[in-house]
Amino acid sequence: MTTPARLPEPYGQGGGANLADILERVLDKGIVIAGDIRINLLDIELLTVKLRLVIASVDKAKEMGIDWWESDPALSTRARRDELQRENAELRERLAQLEPGRVQQEEAP
Repeated sequence: MTTPARLPEPYGQGGGANLADILERVLDKGIVIAGDIRINLLDIELLTVKLRLVIASVDKAKEMGIDWWESDPALSTRARRDELQRENAELRERLAQLEPGRVQQEEAP
């Protein structure tokens, strides 16, 4: 007695879970891809490009000490607010140096 051969599953049915598992593992553990590209002409270096790519979850990145997005005003509302407060204080200080009596009058209720 022969058993019928099992046909392979079509694309998309079993691959979704595998892709999700792989993505979860990569984000959990993190992955680093590094490479250098150098363009030389007759032993003269014309261009060097150094590529470094880190793929990880936010939690894993913070564990590794990577948190630059928290201080970037373009990516963080807290950083944007802090930058505006710093800039505002700096402008008030400059205005106080230019017009000492005027700033004190405006701050009084």
